[in-house]
Amino acid sequence: MLDAIIILLFIFALAGVGFDSVDLLPEPVRLQISNVEALRWLAAGFTSIIGLAIGLVAQTTYRRLEKRIRETPIETILTRAVGLVIGLLIANLMLAPIFLLPIPGEFSFLKPTLAIFGSVIFAFLGISLADTHGRTFLRLINPNSLETMLLAEGTLTPVAPKILDTSCIIDGRIEQLLGTGFIEGQILVPQFVLAELQQLADASNDQKRVRGRRGLDILGRIQEAFPERIVIHSADYDDIPTVDAKLVHLGQEINGTLLTNDYNLSKVANLQKVAILNVNDLAQAIRPIYLPGDTLDLKILKQGKEPAQGIGYLEDGTMVVVEEGREYVGTELRVVVTSALQTAAGRMIFAKPPSILAS
Repeated sequence: MLDAIIILLFIFALAGVGFDSVDLLPEPVRLQISNVEALRWLAAGFTSIIGLAIGLVAQTTYRRLEKRIRETPIETILTRAVGLVIGLLIANLMLAPIFLLPIPGEFSFLKPTLAIFGSVIFAFLGISLADTHGRTFLRLINPNSLETMLLAEGTLTPVAPKILDTSCIIDGRIEQLLGTGFIEGQILVPQFVLAELQQLADASNDQKRVRGRRGLDILGRIQEAFPERIVIHSADYDDIPTVDAKLVHLGQEINGTLLTNDYNLSKVANLQKVAILNVNDLAQAIRPIYLPGDTLDLKILKQGKEPAQGIGYLEDGTMVVVEEGREYVGTELRVVVTSALQTAAGRMIFAKPPSILAS
């Protein structure tokens, strides 16, 4: 019903404009028209068609906006409203002295122009700050909340927002990490990271194009699965040339934590005192530990360097060297761990078949 009302309002409004627009014609032109009433209705019919098109666009926009508002958490709406009000107040306080300046008549249009431009800029700035520091706004509004009291007692540490970099999105493991619930807080995707993903997806190189499209697909899935946590951050720094430098600067600016699997970015960020969560470090830390005497089921895939050795791999890619395992190539058997070696290239496990160990 509301959709029909919106469309009809635009149709009748534009039809009325067309009907009365005939009166705006110069008097000599109207005197030459034999049937003014027919022209009125013709103009009304033409503008009503335009009103129908505008009404359909307005109705579609309204429904999209309504859906977006329903999906947005009430905390986000509240903090954005507070940020908008604060931005407009600051704009009015800063722009008020301009109206007291003696501006010549030919430049009088500058006053309303500056007022509108300043209000828009400060309103946008207020909303951006609210998205970044929304939790702080809520604690200011309700200082007696449980979270605030725990923070005051020192028994609760505020959760820093997490900033996703391009490599972490393309890697894809962040999707499973978010599903497990081990990562807390808001997940920020900077606008310049989105631009880099789009640039990769549009690249002429097939490999880069596949990586870019994979990253966009993964980002779309996690945004759909966690709409209340994934936020597209509008920050961009035109004076900073590289994406990695922009990520570090954003982390310093909002006191956030970088989520990445880029080794070099991790080192640079650590040097600049930006917190890092490296997905590769996490994967390394949760690998199962095998001690001498433990057994594991392993498929021998190929021969080793030594004549009697066989080589197999665990699910995480760890290489297992099986002594006297050459004759079992292509088969799966249970082996007993004899030792483990940590090298610069990764971890290596040595094992033997139980029959060889017993002898």
